[in-house]
Amino acid sequence: MSRGELRIYLGAAPGVGKTYAMLEEAQRRAERGTDVVIGFVETHGRKHTAAMIGDLEQVPRRALTYRGVEFTEMDLDAVLARRPDVAVVDELAHTNVPGSRHEKRWQDVQDLLDAGISVLTTVNVQHLESLNDVVTQITGTTQRETLPDQVVRAAGQVELVDMTPEALRRRMAHGNIYRPDKIDAALGNYFRVGNLTALRELALLWLADKVDEQLDRYRAQQGISATWEARERVVVALTGGPEGDTLIRRAARIAARGKGADLLAVHVARSDGLAGADPAQLARQRVLVESLGGTYHQVLGTDVPRALLDFAKGVNATQLVLGASRRGRLAQVFSRGVGVTTTARSGTIDVHLVTHPQAGRGRRASGVPAALSRRRRLLGFALAGLGMPLLTLLLWALPDLTLTNDILLFLAGVVGVALVGGLWPALVAALGASLLLNWFFTPPYYTLTIAEADNLLALGVFVGVAVAVSWVVDVAARRTREAARASADAQTLATVAGGVLRGQRPLPALLDRLRETFALRAVSVLELAADAEGRPGRAREEGAWRVVASVGEAPACSPSAGETAVPVDDRLTVVLAGRRLEAADRRVVEAFAAQAAVALRQERLAEEAATARPLAAADRMRTALLAAVSHDLRTPLASAKAAVSSLRSHDVEFDADDREELLATADESLDQLHRLVANLLDMSRLQAGALGVSATAIGLEDAVPRALDELGPMAAEVTTDIPADLPAAAADPGLLERVLVNIVANALRHSPPGQPPTITASAHAGQVELRIIDTGPGIPEDQWEHVFLPFQRLGDRDNQTGVGLGLALSRGLAEAMGGSITPETTPGGGLTMVLRLPATAQTTSEGPPE
Repeated sequence: MSRGELRIYLGAAPGVGKTYAMLEEAQRRAERGTDVVIGFVETHGRKHTAAMIGDLEQVPRRALTYRGVEFTEMDLDAVLARRPDVAVVDELAHTNVPGSRHEKRWQDVQDLLDAGISVLTTVNVQHLESLNDVVTQITGTTQRETLPDQVVRAAGQVELVDMTPEALRRRMAHGNIYRPDKIDAALGNYFRVGNLTALRELALLWLADKVDEQLDRYRAQQGISATWEARERVVVALTGGPEGDTLIRRAARIAARGKGADLLAVHVARSDGLAGADPAQLARQRVLVESLGGTYHQVLGTDVPRALLDFAKGVNATQLVLGASRRGRLAQVFSRGVGVTTTARSGTIDVHLVTHPQAGRGRRASGVPAALSRRRRLLGFALAGLGMPLLTLLLWALPDLTLTNDILLFLAGVVGVALVGGLWPALVAALGASLLLNWFFTPPYYTLTIAEADNLLALGVFVGVAVAVSWVVDVAARRTREAARASADAQTLATVAGGVLRGQRPLPALLDRLRETFALRAVSVLELAADAEGRPGRAREEGAWRVVASVGEAPACSPSAGETAVPVDDRLTVVLAGRRLEAADRRVVEAFAAQAAVALRQERLAEEAATARPLAAADRMRTALLAAVSHDLRTPLASAKAAVSSLRSHDVEFDADDREELLATADESLDQLHRLVANLLDMSRLQAGALGVSATAIGLEDAVPRALDELGPMAAEVTTDIPADLPAAAADPGLLERVLVNIVANALRHSPPGQPPTITASAHAGQVELRIIDTGPGIPEDQWEHVFLPFQRLGDRDNQTGVGLGLALSRGLAEAMGGSITPETTPGGGLTMVLRLPATAQTTSEGPPE
């Protein structure tokens, strides 16, 4: 049995028409004779969407009861038993009611697909797990219903249902998305133009990436290696030289000319693992690439042009940026160079050869240390100066040897000198051996003249072999030393990277690891003062620098105060104190310094984000306040205005009962306004720290009835159980009454009919505890803190229950009195709010231990 096909309609926000488009496709398939059923469709009361269902068969939903409330979900077993060709299942990211077969609806859909049933479904971009945090930053709303991106990426078809922000807001204003009572709040919060524009861009970019994956998969399946210019990708080749900055900026400008173009930087490292490029330069250039929105890559290869082109074709690059050769003109005569060779082999990829100040100047000597130590080189020269004459005396004492044997023995001596002292002692030995062979063992003897051509050839071969062997030995020793050095550097960098990743603060961890690695006394990062920028003379003064980070004892406070100073950029310098480093160690330290600059930048960004977070929260609160108050003030104002206007009207005569009802309506509306304004003022005082608290000893047996009286008839059925010997609480009577009114009102609002809340009290550990217990639907534990945020209501399902300040204000008032409010789950279902207040010192009795 083949697996069903999944088709997803992706939208940027609710209301763009995903469900409507999905039902249109279902109708088209049904008209073509396909067996289509509706497993689950949520119309949200939208008449056009409901009309599109038409005569499509709907599988009856399954009813589930959770915490005393009945919900309906898709009946997965019924759909599987029906076995249609296509099932329509709306809202793929939906979380099922507990008691369902699966936790998530997308898991139900997987079962349908496994059964060979194709599925049409919908999802919004904010439900994608990878974008959840981004959407939260944009909208300020955390989306708790998410699904893995792979579920959507695995779909056979993903169709974007798009709509401009202006058109979507018009649909909202016309009442085509939400009910009229929710329109104002939605337009002022989630459905702002900026939010919708950002969400639309996220949806477009995410879908573009999926399309790109499909294109790569198709090219791989078809074996297509040629570049398809479906999307601009600019690759810049880095050698680790100083010209890299110029190339990166040039490539970034090329990429910026095309909207959505990608910038990729690549460095071809030697496949033998030996050090080639400057790691410090590469580290800085990597930071520059990433700051310009690009990505950095490193590949291995011995043939640089081939490695570059293989990488470029692998990422479907359209343009390749290379630097003009740094080699001199003479070197270019003997070798075409990487740029020319790459251009000749590039095919359809455009190659840009960019000139730079270092072009044609030749490669700067890297200062590679000698392959062997000074002691071994001196020993080699001594062996060459003494060993060759001693070998001559030995061979002179053996007159029966031929010239060939003499040459072989001298060659063995030269090889021995090469093994001990390297190239230059071996060359001296080869020169001396050739002269001694000519003088003592080649006819005519005791002259530098060679009589026979064979002897001349033998001596020539001897010199050539001696030089070649000496060169091979020296190169092998040099490569061995470079490999050991590269391995040590790599191990050091890996150790430092691991230590930084495991630390909570990357910059101090990086500096401390650097200090330990090179046995330094102290390491400090210095920053040039703002008034010293652009003034070289000022930069040499002691007071021109400030220490932004340091580890160790007595860190240097200026570049001149340390043994080694490693500049990172125009403003930052890393200074090492304790000992002077070798030249080879400095390259590794430069790479560390570049990473230290990145870590410093990250710390400062984190500090700026932390500073901006309260401002953003205050801005969100102001926005929410305006949106909520604009609606919640309007309703009681309109009611009071209508009642008073009716009473003042001379056109209609009201009897006593009607007048009493109108007056009661006006009085109730004004009371609602009074409570709303009081809550808002108290919340503003709490946030400003200006709320006055006058704590006195107050008995809960007095405070609770007053709060219930304030709530009026709605609290008549609330049951209370307050012990007579309960200690008095230390609280402000007025604030305590406000807290109790808000909490009890919230419990009444969510209690089922006939099951009023219960209030109990006890004392424990110097505190008085008051529990307001309801048996309503309760709140999931992961949302307990969410309900204490201002302007939040559970589920945000209506705007008829106030601005959502009650619980937030209650917790703030309780904490201002030295108490707390914490939620608990009611046994058997529901929510219990526990109000804890300090007991007064005058009463020391405590309740029984819990």
